[in-house]
Amino acid sequence: MQQQDLIPGLFRTEFQKIVAVLCRSFGMENMEAAEDIAGETFLAAMETWPYKGIPENPAAWLYTVAKNKARNYLRRRQLFTGKIASRLQQAEQINEPAEIDLSARNITDSQLQMLFAICHPAIAAEAQIALSLRILCGFGIEEIADAFLTNKETINKRLQRAKEKLRAEKVAVEFPAEKEIDQRLATVLTTLYLLFNEGYYSESHEAVLRPDLCLEAMRLTYLLLENKSTNQPAVNALLALMCFHASRFPARKNKTAGMILYDDQDEALWNYELVARGAYYLRQASTGAVISKYHLEAGIAYWHTIKADTAGKWEAILQLYNQLLQMEYSPIAALNRTFALSKANGKTAAIAEAEKLQPTGNQYYYTLLGELYSGINNDKAMEHLQKALSFARTAADRQTISRKMDGLAHQTDIE
Repeated sequence: MQQQDLIPGLFRTEFQKIVAVLCRSFGMENMEAAEDIAGETFLAAMETWPYKGIPENPAAWLYTVAKNKARNYLRRRQLFTGKIASRLQQAEQINEPAEIDLSARNITDSQLQMLFAICHPAIAAEAQIALSLRILCGFGIEEIADAFLTNKETINKRLQRAKEKLRAEKVAVEFPAEKEIDQRLATVLTTLYLLFNEGYYSESHEAVLRPDLCLEAMRLTYLLLENKSTNQPAVNALLALMCFHASRFPARKNKTAGMILYDDQDEALWNYELVARGAYYLRQASTGAVISKYHLEAGIAYWHTIKADTAGKWEAILQLYNQLLQMEYSPIAALNRTFALSKANGKTAAIAEAEKLQPTGNQYYYTLLGELYSGINNDKAMEHLQKALSFARTAADRQTISRKMDGLAHQTDIE
């Protein structure tokens, strides 16, 4: 790998590890110091490697530099209180600096603890995602701003407010007590679910798909499975859901970065290894007496890995949506349930259900009606698609709706 590719790659994988370990050592109140030390470590690499060459083990070199910078920081500032101050005083008594443990085990533990600290209910979900991208995924400020279709200043302010809130709440970088795990885990899973969705389909970004966001959400979810206390059915179900969706990534966009709808996807491009992995996690999720929304959504996603309309497929999907809406109503789930109803029981039954929903200004609602009326009343179908186009937020959506309108017009001309 060329040096110009090596350092950015290492930044993505190692920056978040260094920051997590330092935050665990320094405390959440010193998150900026941890980020500064990690940043300075990579700056040292950029200044040193072009002249002295790439070290034999680049990651180990970064860890050594980060440790030295952390020790210097502790010696120079001496601003820590509580546990960190106590550790520093003990270290000074034997003329040794506080040890920064960058072993693989401690890195994993630190990332898991940071995940729970960042996904604290005291801060908004949007801020949790932004902090997760920065601290746990190694995303730069510009990348985060790009993901949310905003500017660096807005993201910096959002991150700063979130950090201040965590400091004010005195959130510790530690694993929750056993009695708190279930409640805190629910917040963590919501954040990871939203992070994956932001990559899978974003209304704030023109890109059809952001695999980098999805893969980071999957990586962090897998961290939870590696810990006995958090290897719970809902976590397995969420990872199964992610695997099923990720299996269709290669077939989901065309050469011009446009969206390819499910019915038009080339199933030969699907990743069946990921499908099998998703099936494994879904089996692991079947233990216990509680069914989460992730179980139901994973079940729906599983059926979508079977392209053919096999007997009972759409009826099974319909029943899963019925359960999901009883558990947690959402307009999108209701629309998807109506589409499944059209496949199971016909368009006429689905139209009657769809017209009961009547969400205001929802492009997906009008797109669905356009689909349902197609072949039954093409004039009405075109009217709904035109409304959908007027509410579309992204270029990909506008392109998809326009293609449907062109197809409907061609069908009408033939008739």
